[in-house]
Amino acid sequence: MKAYDLIIIGGGPAGLAAAVAARDNGIESILILERDKQLGGILNQCIHNGFGLHTFKEELTGPEYAARFIDQAAELNIEYKLHTMVCDISKDKVVTVMNREEGIVMYQAKAVILAMGCRERPRGALNIPGYRPAGIYSAGTAQRLVNMEGFMPGKKVVILGSGDIGLIMARRMTLEGAHVKVVAELMPYSGGLKRNIVQCLNDYGIPLKLSHTVVEIHGKERVTGITLAQVDDHRKLIPGTEEYYSCDTLLLSVGLIPENELTRGLGADVSRVTSGPEVNDHLETSVPGVFACGNVLHVHDLVDYVSEEAAMAGQAAAEYVKELAEREKYAGKTDTETSALDDGEEVPMSEGHRSLVRLSAENGVRYTVPQYLDPKHMKDQIIVRFRVDNVYKNRSISVYYDDVRIQTRKKRVMAPGEMEQVILKKDSFGNYPDLKKITICTEEVINS
Repeated sequence: MKAYDLIIIGGGPAGLAAAVAARDNGIESILILERDKQLGGILNQCIHNGFGLHTFKEELTGPEYAARFIDQAAELNIEYKLHTMVCDISKDKVVTVMNREEGIVMYQAKAVILAMGCRERPRGALNIPGYRPAGIYSAGTAQRLVNMEGFMPGKKVVILGSGDIGLIMARRMTLEGAHVKVVAELMPYSGGLKRNIVQCLNDYGIPLKLSHTVVEIHGKERVTGITLAQVDDHRKLIPGTEEYYSCDTLLLSVGLIPENELTRGLGADVSRVTSGPEVNDHLETSVPGVFACGNVLHVHDLVDYVSEEAAMAGQAAAEYVKELAEREKYAGKTDTETSALDDGEEVPMSEGHRSLVRLSAENGVRYTVPQYLDPKHMKDQIIVRFRVDNVYKNRSISVYYDDVRIQTRKKRVMAPGEMEQVILKKDSFGNYPDLKKITICTEEVINS
C-alpha cells in the first residue's frame, strides 16, 4: 500500500490552495484526488469575472483564478490523480479510490483534507406537483451546458431561487439571447449577494419576486409553462395569487448541499445546520488528523474566502504531520528524552474536540465556523465566519465570553446571502482561564 503524508480529496479551489499551503509548510508527500477530468472544480464553468479581488488584488474569471493555483501546484510538483473517485476513508486514514487505469487502490495517509465541495439541491427535494418533463435544470447544470458544452437549454426561462448561481445564470441566459421572464424566491429576501442582484437582475430589467414559489409545472414531454404563487410568512400558498408564465425552461437555484457522504462514513461529527463537519480552530474534524475546508465545510459566498480557509487547513495538516513524525521519532524513548516534546507547544495538535470551548450561535446567527476553539493552542487570531438567519437592519454583532460581552460592532444591514465574520484574538482570553462558552449573536441597537 502506497503511503503519503497528506491526501487531499478534491482538486477544486479548496483542495489546490490546501495543497500549496501544505507544501509551503514543508510537506513533500502530497496527493490530490479529483474525480473530474481536470483540476479547478466548479471554477472551470464560472467564466464570469469577479474572482480574486481579495487573494490576487485583481479581477479574474473563474478559470483564470483556478489556473493561478493549478500553476502553483505544478511548480511545486504536487502529485494529483484525475478521473479518480474516492470510495471510502477509514478512521486510520486509509483512502480507497477507484479509477479506470488502476481499478480499486488503497492509499495510507498520515493526514487527510476534505475538500469535496458541494452539490445543488435537486427538484426532488422541492415536492413540486406535476409531471417530470424535459426542460428542468439546476442552475449549475445549465451553466455548464452554456459555458462549457455550448448548448442552450431554452429560450423562455423562469428561475426558481435567488442563489448566486441562479442570479448569474439569469444574466448569462439573457446575454445568450434567451428571455428570462422572472426570478422567484420563496423567502422574503434574496439568497444571493447584493452586487449580483444589481448586476444580474436590475441591470437587465429582470423582475425578482420575493415570497413566491412555483406551485405547478405544466407540460408532459417538455415544459410549457409554470404557475407562480405568493406565500405567507409561514410559506403557505396564498389563494388567488397564482400567475401563469409560459416558458420552455425552468432553472432551479434552491440551495447547495456540502458533499459529505465520505465525512459521515468516516464517522466525523456533522453539523445539522451547515451539513458540513464540525471543526476546531485548526479546521480539524472530530477525527484526529482529518481536516476540512471550502464548501464541504460550509457554503461560501466568495472563492477568495475558500482559498484563505484552505490555506489554514493545509498549514494545520502540515503541523499535524510534523508532530506525528516527532512522536514516532521519540517512540520508545525515556521520559527524560521525551520531555522536550511534551513541553513544547510549537506544533499544537488538538486531537479531536476534547477540552475545547464551544462556539454558540444565538439570536439571529445560524452557525459559526469553527464550532470549537482551543484558546491555549490557537494562533494569534482566528476569523470566525457565520451567516444570519434573516435580514436585519441596524443591529449589532456581539461576542460574549460566558456572560461577559467582549466586543460588539454595529451593522447597517445583514442578510443571509452574505457571510459575516468576527476576529478573536488569543490575548483576549487571558482573563478567562475557565471559559466554558463563546457566544456570537445579533443584538438590537439601543439609541441613547
